[in-house]
Amino acid sequence: MAASWWRSGGAGVMRLLRGGRPVLGAGLALPARGGWRLLHGTQELLATPPIKVCMPALSPTMEEGNIVKWLKKEGEMVNAGDALCEIETDKAVVTMESSDDGILAKILVEEGSKNVRLGSIIGLLVEEGQDWKQVEIPADVNDQTSQAPPAAAVTSTPAGPSVSAPPKVEHQPVKLPLRLSPAARNIVETHGLDPSSVTPSGPRGIFTKEDALKLLQGKQKAAVTSYPRPAVPPVSTPGQPAAPGTFTEIPASNVRRVIAKRLTESKTTIPHAYAAADCDIDAILKLRSELAKDDIKVSVNDFIIKAAAVTLKQMPDVNAAWDGEGCRQLQSIDISIAVATDRGLITPIIKDVSAKGIQEIAASAKALAKKARDGKLLPEEYQGGTFSISNLGMFGINGFSAVINPPQSCILAVGRGRSELKIVVDEEGNEKLQQHQLMTVTLSSDGRVVDNDLASKFLETFKANIENPIRLALC
Repeated sequence: MAASWWRSGGAGVMRLLRGGRPVLGAGLALPARGGWRLLHGTQELLATPPIKVCMPALSPTMEEGNIVKWLKKEGEMVNAGDALCEIETDKAVVTMESSDDGILAKILVEEGSKNVRLGSIIGLLVEEGQDWKQVEIPADVNDQTSQAPPAAAVTSTPAGPSVSAPPKVEHQPVKLPLRLSPAARNIVETHGLDPSSVTPSGPRGIFTKEDALKLLQGKQKAAVTSYPRPAVPPVSTPGQPAAPGTFTEIPASNVRRVIAKRLTESKTTIPHAYAAADCDIDAILKLRSELAKDDIKVSVNDFIIKAAAVTLKQMPDVNAAWDGEGCRQLQSIDISIAVATDRGLITPIIKDVSAKGIQEIAASAKALAKKARDGKLLPEEYQGGTFSISNLGMFGINGFSAVINPPQSCILAVGRGRSELKIVVDEEGNEKLQQHQLMTVTLSSDGRVVDNDLASKFLETFKANIENPIRLALC
């Protein structure tokens, strides 16, 4: 029995008991008061070891995320692969799946928490069958949690006379008074300068006239480059015109911050070149109305996506990217379509477009646009792409120039269809005015990959494909 008790933990208890002060002198030691508390209340004996749930990297550019919603409650069973919570990344709202089995014991970062860094502990699991209410809170829980810091470790000190350490005397250097030359003193006092911020250059530490002039020049330069701001911001009165200088701070979402970063990167590192062309879309509109009679619903934008893919297949040099040293021609034609959402612009991708028909493209575009607006895009649905299309025609925009989406080398900006009169020659050779529907497309291209000659040929081929939709079925 004694041996069994020793193996089941008696040895550990005896080691704990030996941590106390000896009082009987017969080999048995009762614990000190601190040791007795450690025996009955220590985390090591009562707490359940946790399985940490950390903020994952759900996109390549993600640095932090927001907890939108927890899909499990504390005490619920969780299996590997179960949806655990919804996280807003720099791109979309993504469902985080559990990588372990267990019970959700503690939610450390509540719903609505913003800017949670990658790797931060957001929750704790325990293994099935363990007491989840007694889960041990790790010492490295981030500041986002509301847990109190862990208590200091209890240490036992041997009985005996205590010797107080002598007070530590800190020696601080004695600061000598600053000596100024008469000319330097006059400059300092006239302009209100602080000579203590500059090391004197004169003999025996004298602050000279040259030192004062340098200090004055630095103050004047700082005054020119800095933006003067009032010490107290002006307050606007309700019902009155806004006071000068007032503003409203609008917090930026993760998506907005990434968009700002990528746009700045694109415009400062990619040499943008622009070329535009007018396309006659009468044939597209006629074909679209014919398909509608057979209950086949496709949009003009679906034809534009298909025409761009066919043109890229015919001109593979445009389906390329700059890798820092040279061009890299891409094999798959994956087209990103710009979708405006409440959180900002996002570009879901239709994969291998050249191999898809118009109906399949229409279905893919519609489904991806809905998921983008709902914030439900998966990372693989918006990461990558070889060519982008941005269409603002539905907003009444005639034409515009779009910013390239790196690492891609081109983006096609599409304006609205508009009616214009055009001189045409009839079958008898007579000229007459006829109304046509024209659409302006503008290609923004990376000059390192697509020069002006190649961009012009691309638009020429695209125009021929869009104006003769029968050609879209040939590729």
